[in-house]
Amino acid sequence: MMGRPLFLILGVAVLLFGWDASAQSSCPVTFTGGEAKTYQTCNNLQTLGATLAYTYVVENGSLDIAFQAAPAASGGWVAWGINPQGIQMIGTQALIAFRSSNGSTVVGTYNVQSKTAALNPSSISLTVTNKSAVYESSSGKITIFASLVLTSNQTSINQVWQVGSSVTNSTPAVHSTASADLSSLGTLDLRSGTSSVSSGISHQTLKNRHGVLTVVSWGILMPIGIMIARYAKTFKAADPAWFYLHAFCQTSGYIIGVSGWGTGLRLGSYSKGVEQTSHRRIGIALFCFATLQIFALFLRPNKNHKFRIYWNIYHHSTGYTVIILSIINIFKGFDILDPEKKWKNAYIGVLIAMGVIAAILEVVTWIIFFQRKSKNSTKPVTEMNGISSIHSHV
Repeated sequence: MMGRPLFLILGVAVLLFGWDASAQSSCPVTFTGGEAKTYQTCNNLQTLGATLAYTYVVENGSLDIAFQAAPAASGGWVAWGINPQGIQMIGTQALIAFRSSNGSTVVGTYNVQSKTAALNPSSISLTVTNKSAVYESSSGKITIFASLVLTSNQTSINQVWQVGSSVTNSTPAVHSTASADLSSLGTLDLRSGTSSVSSGISHQTLKNRHGVLTVVSWGILMPIGIMIARYAKTFKAADPAWFYLHAFCQTSGYIIGVSGWGTGLRLGSYSKGVEQTSHRRIGIALFCFATLQIFALFLRPNKNHKFRIYWNIYHHSTGYTVIILSIINIFKGFDILDPEKKWKNAYIGVLIAMGVIAAILEVVTWIIFFQRKSKNSTKPVTEMNGISSIHSHV
């Protein structure tokens, strides 16, 4: 009778502790870089089949690491780094290792400042000592060894890791943009050893959403709304439809733009200590002017009201200010987010198309204006002022 409970207890223990052991077994705690070295904490990173082992001394901020991964192809490279700016690739202070032409494995420091440009060796903001790398022919993996000095009592870091397929003259080629490559970043808790990549994915998604919402709202809907107001009302048949289309574009553009503005604020919280000053200030000014523009819908006096001329000045000046600020800030956003070039080119194409349409409509508007003025100038005064004459006889 005693055997069954004991068997169950042992079975549960095997399941529990056996699961932990299997989780650790795929992440080696001992690497051979000339001599064996054991680390306190070992992690299987979430993507690219990479592992990270490290020993962290919280009192003095010393961090000894051993990062291991297989290059994307023979002759490729592996990289691991820390980004003090946030959970993103741009700004990463990286260690990149690869096999040189003479067969040795080398490791250098690289300051990552672009997603598309080739990387050249450079100094980084972190203090790095004792860096080396080893290639294991049996597995095809490269291991980077290094000692870094962090701020004392630092509890977490933003880590980024990556692999690439080729190296030319010590310059790593741009890596793939597959899902695994784009999500190889996250936060590492140095004390518990917990590594999370979810915030990195949401950060990238948030950047994409911010860019799309901003371009669609401030960069497309708002200008179209202004074009409708300026040119469509020239045609009598378009009245009052032009006004409702104008109001729809402005209101929907504002709602979508505020959503984009909110995602921009959230992006700022991901990169504490890093502030895109001009982009942020223009964004705040843009939001304020756009809000004033929306209030114009509710403050609009009648056409014959004595304050109508002042309302026109206020409405037109804020509208054109919104367009100018939005275009400037969208291009600043392109420089910051650094998306694929096709997206920037697509927006430039949209601006050119709207500019051409506006130029054509501007010419048409002036032609109609002068035709009506010429026609009115040939009419008798009594016919031109028919309404006032009728009123004078009533």
